[in-house]
Amino acid sequence: MNFLAHAWLAGESPALVVGGVFGDWVKGTLPGALPADLARGVALHRAIDAFAETHPAFRASRARVSAARRRYAGVLVDIFWDHLLARDWAEHGEGALAPYCAGVYRQLAARRADLPAPAHLALERMAREDWLGSYAGLEGIADVLARMGRRARQPNPLAGAEVEFVADPAGFAQDFADWVPDARRFVAEWRDGRERVEGAGPA
Repeated sequence: MNFLAHAWLAGESPALVVGGVFGDWVKGTLPGALPADLARGVALHRAIDAFAETHPAFRASRARVSAARRRYAGVLVDIFWDHLLARDWAEHGEGALAPYCAGVYRQLAARRADLPAPAHLALERMAREDWLGSYAGLEGIADVLARMGRRARQPNPLAGAEVEFVADPAGFAQDFADWVPDARRFVAEWRDGRERVEGAGPA
C-alpha cells in the first residue's frame, strides 16, 4: 500500500499512523533504533503490505496492468488504490480529506526527532506539497509516477503509467472495494493480537 492507505488503516493511534507512513524508510529487524510505539507502527505497515500482496483482489489489480509495465504492477496498484481512497474519501474516511491529511502531517512533524534521517526531507516535502491530498486527482498520481520514474536508477515506464488506470478504472475500483473490508478486519485482528501479547508481558 502507499502512504494514504497506510495512514488510514492505522486508525486513530498517532504512533501507528506515523509508523505506517514512514515504514518504507525503515529496514532490518525491529525495533532497531526506533521507539517501541513507532516500531509497532512499522510492524503494522509491513503486515499490511504482506497481507495485500497475497490477497486475491490485489492480484487481480496487478493482472490488469499491461505486459509492458507488469514488472512494476505492484507499485502501480499501490498508487492507484491510494487514488481511489482519496477520490472516494467520503465513502471511507470521517470528515473531509484535507483536514485529515493536515492531521497526518502534524503527527509526522511531532515525531520528526524519532524518525530516521533519510526520511526527513521526503516527509517535509510530503507535507509541503500535500502528497496525500494530491492522490485524489488523476494528475496527482501522474506527478507521483513521474517523480518515481526520475528517481529510478535505470530507464523505466513509470512516467505516464496512469494510463493503466484510465484503461480500466472500474476494474481497479472493484478490486479495491473487495479488499477494503478484509484489510480493515485484518488490521483489527492484528491490533488485538499484539495487545494480547503485549498485555501478557511483565508489568
